[in-house]
Amino acid sequence: MARLRTRLALLGSAAALTAVQLTGAQSVAAAGSSQWVALGDSYTAGVIRAAGDVFEYPRDGCERTDRSYPQVVDRDLGGLFDLTNVSCGAATIENVTDTPQNPIGRHLPPLSEDPDYPFPAVPPQSEAVGADTDVITVGVGGNTLGFAGILTTCAQLGGESNGEGTPCKDALGSGIQARLNKVSADYDRMLAVLHERAPKATILAVGYPTIVPEDASKCTYGDLTKFGTITQGDLAWLRTDALEPLNKAIEKSAGTQDSARFVDLYASSRTHSACDDNKWVEGFVTLPDQLSFVHPNALGHRNAADHVEEAMLNTLS
Repeated sequence: MARLRTRLALLGSAAALTAVQLTGAQSVAAAGSSQWVALGDSYTAGVIRAAGDVFEYPRDGCERTDRSYPQVVDRDLGGLFDLTNVSCGAATIENVTDTPQNPIGRHLPPLSEDPDYPFPAVPPQSEAVGADTDVITVGVGGNTLGFAGILTTCAQLGGESNGEGTPCKDALGSGIQARLNKVSADYDRMLAVLHERAPKATILAVGYPTIVPEDASKCTYGDLTKFGTITQGDLAWLRTDALEPLNKAIEKSAGTQDSARFVDLYASSRTHSACDDNKWVEGFVTLPDQLSFVHPNALGHRNAADHVEEAMLNTLS
């Protein structure tokens, strides 16, 4: 239903501009497209094959794909917003703020060797933002939390425990709050830097979708198309103590900045986790042989695009 409402709102941008939002939107149209910069990590960039093809050549290792939500939004709203997409797989919050990044592409040995690796460093993503930027979308925080490393550790410990108990929670649980505290501090600093670089811009802080279902028993132990050997107890812990608090930390940071707005993807994707039949997030592997390592597929990016589009259109009114 949300997608339908968004699509109806987009049917003919010129018609939309001359209807309800006549005054504000026409003035934007008269001045030209709003300048939009997309920042973020792999949940923004796309990265996996289930989120489309890498469209930039020569590749820079950031793995931006053509069905990732910035590109979907650009196709839907291209007449209203002029996109600069510098999102990059594996980016931390600091890589957005002020730290150059060495992209990894698809170089994940021994499972995946990237023929173009190593890639030259890319500059901090905030350098793409300037005084003329009108809208910034940013989806980042998971790598600062260390989510990929947590998943790897949980799978290893779950395999050793034969699926019993909460070995990952037992090993890592006491350190999760410190990780979340760093996310909050880094995110606050990032928003301040973005606002300083683009004082007139609206910053849309995009959260993360549902990854683990409320009922972790949906996640069959040992199934690599889900979470492999992570125990169901550890999956429940990841959801309640790491992933949901990550979204809350991002939302709280956005709430402290007058120019920032939080875009929630969690509620709309609640029944589309990596363990649901109609999944919007892939598990460790996408059949027959694609390493996806728990990233949104094209359906997940379409859902993200719907919510981001709505928030972006609100900036025109």
